[in-house]
Amino acid sequence: MAPYASDDSTTAGEVDEQRSGRRKAARYIVPVTVVGVAAATIGLVPALADSGDPDLPKITAQQLIEKIAKSDVQQLSGTVKISTDLGLPNLGGLESGLLSGAAGQGEGGSSADPTAKLTELASGTHTLRVAADGPDKQKLSLLENAAEYSVIHNGKDVWGYDSKSNKVYHGTSSESPERGKDQQPPAMPKDFAEEALKAVDDTTSVTVDGTAQVAGRDAYKLVVEPKQSGSTVGAITVAVDAKTGMPLKFTLTPAGGGPAVVDAGFTKVSFAAPAASTFDFTPPKGAKVTEEKDAGKASGETPRKAPGKPFDLGEAPKAGKDSGKHAGGLDGMKTIGEGWTAIATFDTGGEGVPSGKAGGEFGGFIDSLGDKVHGKFGSGTVFSTRLVNALVTDDGKVYAGLVTKDALVKAADAGK
Repeated sequence: MAPYASDDSTTAGEVDEQRSGRRKAARYIVPVTVVGVAAATIGLVPALADSGDPDLPKITAQQLIEKIAKSDVQQLSGTVKISTDLGLPNLGGLESGLLSGAAGQGEGGSSADPTAKLTELASGTHTLRVAADGPDKQKLSLLENAAEYSVIHNGKDVWGYDSKSNKVYHGTSSESPERGKDQQPPAMPKDFAEEALKAVDDTTSVTVDGTAQVAGRDAYKLVVEPKQSGSTVGAITVAVDAKTGMPLKFTLTPAGGGPAVVDAGFTKVSFAAPAASTFDFTPPKGAKVTEEKDAGKASGETPRKAPGKPFDLGEAPKAGKDSGKHAGGLDGMKTIGEGWTAIATFDTGGEGVPSGKAGGEFGGFIDSLGDKVHGKFGSGTVFSTRLVNALVTDDGKVYAGLVTKDALVKAADAGK
C-alpha cells in the first residue's frame, strides 16, 4: 500500500475468410473490450445525484481503506445505473459482431451466455437490478426495452436467461471451499473496490475528499489519482458507505477531461436479506437451453465457465517479467515501467496492421480507425480510446496501456 504523507492524504471461400478475419480482429479488440468492462465493473456501483453532503466524523484515507477492507456485506438488493464512454469508434454492425466474437458468443453460441451478454456493459448506459444473499446466491438482471437478461447463481447452478430470444444458458460453479465466488456476476461493489485498491502503490495519491449522499445513504468520498504524468487516468472516486464500509459509487474520469469514462452506482439499495425466491430459476416452457459443456461444440471452442470477476489488478505482471500466463495465451508478454504508466508489450510474430495500399480494400478503413506514427522503432498505428491506447508496429510488436500515444512511441523507441 502507498506510504501516507499525512493522516489526511496518501497519496477485454471469401465468406469464411471474412469470418476468420473478424475472429482474428476480435482477438485484438479483446484487450480494449475487457478493459472497458473491467473499468465499468470495478465498482459496478453510482447513484446519479448526490443529494447533499452529510456531516460525518473525520476519517483519514488509511482508515477509510481499512474500513473498506473490513466490510462484510453478505446481503443486499438494489438498482444500479452504469454509464460507460470509452470513446470507441462507431463501427455499426461490424462493431457488434466483433464484440460478440470477442466475448466468446461466436456462431452457434447462445445469446444467454453471460460471457457474451455482459460485454454490453462496455458501452452506453444500462440499468441493472442486483441481489445477493451470501457467497452461494447472487442475481444480476440487465433491464432492456421490453426485455430482460438475468444471470442467477444459486448453489452449484449458474443460469443465464435472455427473455428476448427465450434462450437459457446453464453452467455450474466451482467446487472450491469458497464455491461461487468465482462465478458471481460482476455486481458486488466490495470485491471490485478491493481490486481497484490493489493498484495503489507509491505512484498513487489517495485522499478523502469530503462526504456525499448516495442512494439515500451517507458516504465518504475516496479519491485515487496517479502521481505520474503520461497516464490517461485522471482520477477514480469511490463513495464508501459510512456505516457498512461498502462502496456505493464508482467514477473514473480521464486525464484528457470531458465526461467520466465510467460512472456507475446504486440508485437504490437495501441491506436486508432478499426473498429466497429471488434466486429460484426454472427454464420457461419452449426455451432453448444450452449446457455449458455443449457451448463450444458448434465452433470447436473449449467450453467456458460462467464469468467471474472480469479482472484482478492484483495479478498485474511485474515490470520486465515474462507474463504470458496472464495474457490469455500471448506468450512472452512483458511489462515496461510501473504503476499507472506501465505498458504491456508482446510480439505477434506478424507484420503489423495492414494499412493504405498494402491493406487492399480494408487499408483505408483501418487507417481511419488509427493514427500512423513514426519513431526510431520505424512506423506503426496507434488505436485509441479515452482510456486505453495500443500501438501496433509495422513489424508486429504491440504496446498497450492506460497511457498516452506519446508514451507508447517512447516505449517502442526504447525497445529498439
